[in-house]
Amino acid sequence: MSGHFITFEGVDGCGKTTQRRLTAAWLRDKGFDVLETFEPGDTPLGAQIRSLLLSGEHIPAAETELMLFLADRTQHVREVIQPALQRGAIVLCDRYTDSTRAYQLAGRALDTPMQEKQLEDMLQVAELGFSPEITLWFDIPVEDALGRMRGRVASGEAATRLDEEKRSFHEKVRDGFATIHAARPERVRRVEAGADAASVQQLVRKTLAGLIG
Repeated sequence: MSGHFITFEGVDGCGKTTQRRLTAAWLRDKGFDVLETFEPGDTPLGAQIRSLLLSGEHIPAAETELMLFLADRTQHVREVIQPALQRGAIVLCDRYTDSTRAYQLAGRALDTPMQEKQLEDMLQVAELGFSPEITLWFDIPVEDALGRMRGRVASGEAATRLDEEKRSFHEKVRDGFATIHAARPERVRRVEAGADAASVQQLVRKTLAGLIG
């Protein structure tokens, strides 16, 4: 028995985590076995990697940052995603390989023509053969996303090292997601994420209707 693998992507502040939670509640109400998970950090080893990546105590080189995200992913797939899919669960994952493409390859400008194929091969190795059936890309203007992030910090939520990057970095990341969507439109579905959470959730349910009966 195999389940369904759905990933939630977008710039920080796009609302993807809220939508993952709302989607999980909707699917559970329909009687499905649902696993919610996230990257980086949803394994014991991954939690240590997340601290290295996001605390800001040590700033990794761009290539080191990439390798740490891939190490987290491999552990995550083996320990969390693979067992859930094999038991028939619907896996809702907050960030996956497309985030690496957008943040490290596009945002950090590692996706040079000379490196592109080699890097894509590395991304595939880290997935261990488990790619999402559908990716929901929550698209929102970067200025709006930054406003949401400032609001979270004002309410007491700690910002991560990546949250605190310059606007130009977040613009590159948003453009990276747009490029991924253009190259893989059947898998990567754009969801207009500027509206209230309930309205966005209706778009999510409509998008997933063909995958989940």
